[in-house]
Amino acid sequence: MRKLFIGLSILLYLSCDDVFQTHPYDVNIKGEKNLNAKNMAIIEEAFANKNPLRVAFISDNHLWQSDFRDEISDLNKRTDVDFVVHCGDLTDTGTNKEFEWSRDILCMLNHPFVTLIGNHDFLGTGDQAYDVIYGEKNFSFIANRIKFVCINTNATEYNYMAAVPDFNFMEEEMVKDADRFDRTIIIMHAPPYSDQFPDNVVKAFRRYLDFFPGLICCVYGHVHRNEVKDIYNDGLLFYGIDSAEGRNYRIFTFTADGYETEQIDY
Repeated sequence: MRKLFIGLSILLYLSCDDVFQTHPYDVNIKGEKNLNAKNMAIIEEAFANKNPLRVAFISDNHLWQSDFRDEISDLNKRTDVDFVVHCGDLTDTGTNKEFEWSRDILCMLNHPFVTLIGNHDFLGTGDQAYDVIYGEKNFSFIANRIKFVCINTNATEYNYMAAVPDFNFMEEEMVKDADRFDRTIIIMHAPPYSDQFPDNVVKAFRRYLDFFPGLICCVYGHVHRNEVKDIYNDGLLFYGIDSAEGRNYRIFTFTADGYETEQIDY
């Protein structure tokens, strides 16, 4: 009888893989990793001299997976988009599974893409999962002589104890590869004066932006609505990107003379 019990126990263990789950925050990520670096290399090579350059901005899919799939499907129908930028909040609670789900949906894109980190992506060990799947939280790349500077602005998630936004990073990006770009776009998850952005550096942040060559505009997520704001009342436009639930995204067309933008509903 004892041998029969042991045999049945072993059989149950071998046949029920899902009975024993790993911890949702163990950062044991399966599948594709280091995606931003891989896609930035593709973007920089394929679109170094692309004019006009057409870029789609999406954001905040959280757990609206059906809407997110529809968004990706709609983007895949377009042949006029060069690459896609996701402005953060890939997850709702920062678990491994949520990161893997959103990554797998993003990887259905027919276009190269990069992804910023959002405040929800920090929950638990989410910031570590983001590092594994996507890479550095502050990064930049260049296409059509435009530098896309992607900045982590989720200060609350560090309890305001870290340099967020990272002004050292911004200073480096103003001059790094200076011979390769003459225009700049700043991208972030949380915009100035939002709950995540530290009030004590809002004005300093705006001052830093003036030193980026040919600053075109700024783009952000977080607010779950499509909006255009002159946040500092000085003519610099900030574009808010809606969530997947809002079922729209924004396409920018950059030319040598400027840019145009349009909201796409799906």
